[in-house]
Amino acid sequence: MNTPAAPASGSPSARAERPAATSRQRRDIAVALACGVFVGLMVGAAFAAVPLYSWFCSVTGFGGTPQVATVGPGEVLDRRITVRFDANISRGLPWRFAPEATSVEVRLGEVVTVYYTVTNQAARETSGTAAYNVTPTQTGAYFSKINCFCFTEQRLKAGETREMAVVFFVDPALAKDADQNDLNTITLSYTFYPTREPAAARTGGS
Repeated sequence: MNTPAAPASGSPSARAERPAATSRQRRDIAVALACGVFVGLMVGAAFAAVPLYSWFCSVTGFGGTPQVATVGPGEVLDRRITVRFDANISRGLPWRFAPEATSVEVRLGEVVTVYYTVTNQAARETSGTAAYNVTPTQTGAYFSKINCFCFTEQRLKAGETREMAVVFFVDPALAKDADQNDLNTITLSYTFYPTREPAAARTGGS
C-alpha cells in the first residue's frame, strides 16, 4: 500500500496550516492575558474592599456610621433630640470605660462637647482602639463628629485614668426628613478593642 506523501513545506496546504496555527496561538495568548488581568483585578478589589467600604459608610452614614465635620453647621433649630451615650469594652482589655453623663438633650445644629473616662485596671501598660456607631442606624447620615478619640490608639499606664472628649452635632437637615419626624433619641455607642502589641513589647524587649 502506498502511504500518501506529507505536503511539502511550500505547498498550498502547508501554507494554509501555518496561518491557522498562528491564529490559535494568538487566541490562546489573548485568553491567558485576559485571565491574568481578571485575577489581578480581583486581588486589587480584595485589598480595596475594606477602605472602600469604610469610605462609603463615612460618606453615607450606612450602618450607623457618623459623619465627620470640621465645624458646626452654623444653624441651630428649636427641635431637640436626646443623645444617649453607651460605652463597651471588648474581651481581653482590662479597662473601665464610661461616659460622664448617660445622656444630654441637644438642639439640632448645636455643637456639644461630652466626656468619657477610661481607666486601665491592669498592672501593666495596655492599649486599645475605639470603634463607634449610632442607632437608629439611619441617623448616621445626620450625626456629625468634629472631634473624638475613635480609631486612635490609646495607651494607658498601669492604673492610669484618662478623660476623652467627643465634640458633635446633629445636622439640622434631619428636620427635613419626614421619616425622622417621630425621632426623639439617638444613641452614640463606643466599643474599645485591645490593640495587638508587638512580641518584643509583650516579652519586655528580650
